[in-house]
Amino acid sequence: MRALIVLEGTTVMARFGSSRTRWAAAALACFAALALAGCGSSNSSSSPATSASSASSSSPAQAATTPPAPVSSTSNTPAVVGVPACPNGSLKVTQGLGQGYAGGVYEVIDFTNTSASTCTLYGYPGVALVSGPPYAQIGLAAKRGTTTPAAVVTLAPGAVANATLQIVDALNYPTATCSPAAATDLQVFPPGQTVAVYLPNKSEACAEPVQTTFIGPVQAGSGGNS
Repeated sequence: MRALIVLEGTTVMARFGSSRTRWAAAALACFAALALAGCGSSNSSSSPATSASSASSSSPAQAATTPPAPVSSTSNTPAVVGVPACPNGSLKVTQGLGQGYAGGVYEVIDFTNTSASTCTLYGYPGVALVSGPPYAQIGLAAKRGTTTPAAVVTLAPGAVANATLQIVDALNYPTATCSPAAATDLQVFPPGQTVAVYLPNKSEACAEPVQTTFIGPVQAGSGGNS
């Protein structure tokens, strides 16, 4: 007995003369069916994979070609306009009238612009009690006071600025912790300058690190001359 097994695009003829032959025919038919199913599965999955790959590869490429937005380099740059600071040698430094109080004295230090150009002062002078000559600092330099805020003072030729110095009497402190020493002068560095001026002053200072002097910022105007 013979039978025809028809597959997609294939015709297989088998003889069913015996059980062995029938088993072989059945196995051949099953194998052919599986082969066709596998081919169909491979063909159906290849197309989406190709489209997914092309979609994923095109998106990053497009993003990489987009340049970043430009950033301005001048929008936060402030304009710098102003009068120069008073240079070394351009100021006459004098000591104004002092005012005593119980336990100390307030001294006024004046700064007069002796140059032919307008200049500015800002901040605190550097002040210390010294002995000499040769000059040697006694104890601590004056500590900056914070009661009055610092501000830029513009000095036209001949104009004056001043700063207030407080000197606490060294005799207010125990001798063992103060070690009183007689000063001969005030050492004064105008704000922003590196050359000192020496003004006669006979205060008592502490040779030990005890704070007895306090200096304020420069302000416009004169404190008066003695």
